[in-house]
Amino acid sequence: MGFMAGKRALIVGVASDRSIATGIAEAFAREGAEIAFTYQNDKLKSRVEKLASRLGQNTDLLFPCDVSSDDEIDAVFSGLSKSWDKLDVLVHSVGFAPREQLEGGFTNAVTREGFRISHDISSYSLAALAKAAQPMMQDTNGSILAMTYNAATQVVPNYNVMGLAKASLESCVRFLAADLGPQGIRVNAISAGAVKTLAAAGIGGFRKMLAYAEKSAPLRRTVTIEEIGNTAAFLCSDLASGITGGTTFVDAGSNIMGMVFDED
Repeated sequence: MGFMAGKRALIVGVASDRSIATGIAEAFAREGAEIAFTYQNDKLKSRVEKLASRLGQNTDLLFPCDVSSDDEIDAVFSGLSKSWDKLDVLVHSVGFAPREQLEGGFTNAVTREGFRISHDISSYSLAALAKAAQPMMQDTNGSILAMTYNAATQVVPNYNVMGLAKASLESCVRFLAADLGPQGIRVNAISAGAVKTLAAAGIGGFRKMLAYAEKSAPLRRTVTIEEIGNTAAFLCSDLASGITGGTTFVDAGSNIMGMVFDED
């Protein structure tokens, strides 16, 4: 029996077999959690169905959800409540900015609309999902988890407005943790290192980011979705019952490095 046995979790953000959300789902399933999923659109539905089936999960607990729509978010929990009487875990693995926002210098790239979209989908959606999930998470000692990146606090070339959105997301984690803590609901974030995912492929110069991480990280490598998933399982389990409002780095130590010289 795994350490998440008896937990019911909703995972938002699976896009492919290499998504961070997929690594989280695999770890949750291994540790005994029951999992429901959302999918962004019909194109991604079959991928999520295959994942749910592979992990032995109920493929009826799949819900369409464009996180920019409050109606779709409400519909997820309305549908989920017909099968589950409670929700122990909510995972937010969502981030998006228009492609043109993720190339070149920040000042030239940023636009009012790009800024709005990035913050709406990457940050506000966490608050919206938490608000909609709250009734099902009452009296569960539940856990909410978001995915962030070190560009929330440090400048990363080409990441641009997404860095601002991740800073907003991390602040949202803290405010939610303070607000929901009296109800026993914990809220945390994982700051993952550079990982080859479908979303990351849209960032200009991403291969250089991977190469730099392999050179500069104390462990001299990048991390895997499995490592991120293992940390997520811990944070969303009762083993982490005293942890809330924080950001845990799973990045092979990259975040501690201020400067790196070539080893030769």
